[in-house]
Amino acid sequence: MDWDKLRIFHVVADAGSLTHAGETLHLSQSAVSRQIRALEESLNTTLFHRHARGLILTEQGELLFEATSSMNRRLETAAARIRDSEEEVFGDLRVTTTTGFGTLWLAPRLGRLYDRYPDLKIDLMLEERVLDLPMREADVAIRMKEPSQADLIRRRLMNIRMRLYATPDYLEAAGRPARVEDLSSHRLISQNPATPQVAAGAALVHSLMSHDIRSTLTVNNYYGVLQGVLYNLGIGVLPDYLTEDFPALERVLPDIESSDVPVFLAYPEELRHSKRVAAFRDFVMEEIIAYRKRRVDDGAV
Repeated sequence: MDWDKLRIFHVVADAGSLTHAGETLHLSQSAVSRQIRALEESLNTTLFHRHARGLILTEQGELLFEATSSMNRRLETAAARIRDSEEEVFGDLRVTTTTGFGTLWLAPRLGRLYDRYPDLKIDLMLEERVLDLPMREADVAIRMKEPSQADLIRRRLMNIRMRLYATPDYLEAAGRPARVEDLSSHRLISQNPATPQVAAGAALVHSLMSHDIRSTLTVNNYYGVLQGVLYNLGIGVLPDYLTEDFPALERVLPDIESSDVPVFLAYPEELRHSKRVAAFRDFVMEEIIAYRKRRVDDGAV
């Protein structure tokens, strides 16, 4: 069906008059009549009974008017929700980030965002593959590298480093290494250098592996590395952002660490005015600022 003809039909049916409908639509009576006649021909039915006092819907016209009325209500509802979205935060938000950052830093903090905006529906996509934001594979990304696409809005959140950590129980039992060469008598837990990860982390693991490590456990994400460390399997290469939530971990060989890894938040230009994106962006920025302040106060940086 021709949407424009349906719109004209709806106005005519609502007004009950070609003249009044023409005034509403800013069309001549003859133009409105031609559109209604064309719609009736396309449907092979009569939609109006015509009489001296105006137009009365036929049974078929009543069915069509019921349908166009429903469509009109839905359109008005959608328009209202679009207007409301400029003031309120609700609906679907697709967020992508790495498995490590998503499970170890972001997910534990999302409760505070839901407290603020209980009608948000967040789809958290955790994978090392960089999803295409301009192609709308996700709405917002937090990545350990500056995005390369030019049509993205980006904010640098912080820098992280990969460092060595173990539990006090493990170190009491296996001994605390005093120099990097001492790692050869320990089990090293890390991401497999061949798996997708930040280059700085892979370079650190590659350097450590050159010291004739006795035993290793490699995992394809930092959540798995952390579990190995917490269960006293050895010394792990982990990002420094997790120490706030796991304060019992003890840093090993404080002079050994990766180079800085920048963390960026990015989203498409077309979502610049999205209240959902703005709410998530502001929440993450607040959490990062508070996190950095606590690290400074604790002397961790």
